[in-house]
Amino acid sequence: MPKRAVFCGLGAGIPERVLSNADLEKLVDTSDEWIMARTGIKERRIASPGEESSVLCIRAAREALAQADMDPQEVDLIVVGTVTGETTFPSTACRVQKGLGIERCTAFDIGAACAGFVFGGAIASSLFHMGTHRTALVIGVEVLSKITDYGDRSTCVLFGDGAGAALLRAEDGDRGILASCLMTDGSGADLIQLSYGLPKKHLDGALETPIHGTITMEGQEVFRFAVKALADACFRSLEMAGLTPADVNLFVPHQANLRIIRSSMEKLELDEDRVYLNIEKYGNTSSASIPIALWEAERAGRIKRGDIVLTVGFGAGLAWGANVIRW
Repeated sequence: MPKRAVFCGLGAGIPERVLSNADLEKLVDTSDEWIMARTGIKERRIASPGEESSVLCIRAAREALAQADMDPQEVDLIVVGTVTGETTFPSTACRVQKGLGIERCTAFDIGAACAGFVFGGAIASSLFHMGTHRTALVIGVEVLSKITDYGDRSTCVLFGDGAGAALLRAEDGDRGILASCLMTDGSGADLIQLSYGLPKKHLDGALETPIHGTITMEGQEVFRFAVKALADACFRSLEMAGLTPADVNLFVPHQANLRIIRSSMEKLELDEDRVYLNIEKYGNTSSASIPIALWEAERAGRIKRGDIVLTVGFGAGLAWGANVIRW
């Protein structure tokens, strides 16, 4: 029987700087009430100078390794979901490998935006099934503040920075990733994108036309897509695992928008005590949101060995997917 990808350790790299809704009121025409009503976000974290994507990744990875009491040299696979690496190439994963001092492993990035961590877990699971790898660091990280226009109130209220890491080990038995569903629809590629050549306003008010571009998004269209895609991925992956929403002990969705999450809760018939939410504290950290939420949930005692955990991510691409995990 193929070995499964079992979660053995979790870690997070969370910047200290907090950007509150009150701070954003000084930058754009918005208010705490307006932001909370439409998104559920109260504050988000912003990386300081020098806190690049790889720095946050390494911080999260070290915590995950320490929790699992594992030597970094045992890691033979590093998969990083990100769209905000500090360099186009080499990959952020290669920088993480160097930072952890790992001599030999497979290391690469995935550009699936907010679905990056889900895609990364599924890929690691597939490689474990093939027998080519045994120990993986799957990381989601974004420094979205560097591509956010703080003069655009439709996007600047949403995004935050951070990293989350999971250490996965190939093991026999019934624990680990039971099923994965990964989907994309390129016809919606223009709905969320990094647009080049547009002027950007910094947090300090300075204007520039950055070479790395800024996030643009068709909010209403994205909302409609997300509500449908989130439930679709959940039902598909649960069916593949031979389970139903009633079997789920904890639902950990991508923390994009509270209204989207509540809509999916209704479709899956899940009450709030079976859903983990932290969007109020971090905003939308894209590929980092699910691993940060898993890290918090485990620390809070919300996940126990043997629990069925359902994770789902959705975003630019359009890309969406879900993993069903027996913890």
